[in-house]
Amino acid sequence: MKAQPLSNGIISGEAPGAAMTLRIAFMGTPDFALPALSALVEAGHDVCCVYTQPPRPAGRGQKERRSPVHDFADDHDIPVRTPRSLKSDEQADAFRALELDVAVVAAYGLILPQSLLGAPRLGCINIHGSLLPRWRGAAPLQRAIMAGDPVSGVTIMEMEAGLDTGPMLMAEEISIDAQMTAGELHDQVAHLGADLIVKTLKGLVDDCLSSQPQPEDGVTYADKIDKSEARIDWTRTATEIDRQVRGLSPHPGAWCELNQTRVRVLVAEIVDGEDSAAPGTVLDDQLTIACGQGVLRLTQVQRAGKSITSADALLRGFPVPAGGQAG
Repeated sequence: MKAQPLSNGIISGEAPGAAMTLRIAFMGTPDFALPALSALVEAGHDVCCVYTQPPRPAGRGQKERRSPVHDFADDHDIPVRTPRSLKSDEQADAFRALELDVAVVAAYGLILPQSLLGAPRLGCINIHGSLLPRWRGAAPLQRAIMAGDPVSGVTIMEMEAGLDTGPMLMAEEISIDAQMTAGELHDQVAHLGADLIVKTLKGLVDDCLSSQPQPEDGVTYADKIDKSEARIDWTRTATEIDRQVRGLSPHPGAWCELNQTRVRVLVAEIVDGEDSAAPGTVLDDQLTIACGQGVLRLTQVQRAGKSITSADALLRGFPVPAGGQAG
């Protein structure tokens, strides 16, 4: 009898067989993908090719910068491909010519057409940063925190033409505590995904892992974060603004205006205090600000063009007196 994955992501049933080296193409771009790529290499798999986004202009000088995955691949002598699209027949032929056992995808940034999805022997497998079917799409970690979800996690899924709709192979959850930022959740999920993809491939090789269709109930979509969502609206509740700050920290960062100057807010905390003042009113000399309901204190901030600093350090050279207004 073929075993099924348990709800915590551990494979049950048959004893695992001997390790098998798989011929893999890895497809990923940002830091999120690095732990998984590193884990596949360390597990002894033949990562024969890496696909990643092409170099982009970055920084003040707009010099072209390669992706973190590109740099890792170069450091490990793995051939790199950086197509701007995968839709052409030439790209499909080049992908099929790799004669892959499997392709592993983690935050790649390009849609894989059907001509690629069906090419590897075991298909294309995605590392997705949510507990599907909740938060399909581009920004699942940020959306989970901004929505006040108590948990997030990782789902390893078989890819198909739909947006994150494929059957699930393994999943494991991570608790989201009241102080966790998107950056902290990102790092935990990235490392958990690395662990799970190695277990998933072993389970497929040992034939002790079966996919399960995603439930029809509970589907939500994690739209890409829009710049307009970053500005703090002080008429919202302190709880909502706190989630906004944590969900957008460190990038792109929630922001407001203090002394007519744009200030990014990376960390804040809900505090007890007088909330009868108008929303946005600065209540003391510690950057404690009235919200539509409740009170929020800013603790880690960044002025435009300056380094990230504590609120105390900011106030020593940039006083924001009580009675002022945050915009």
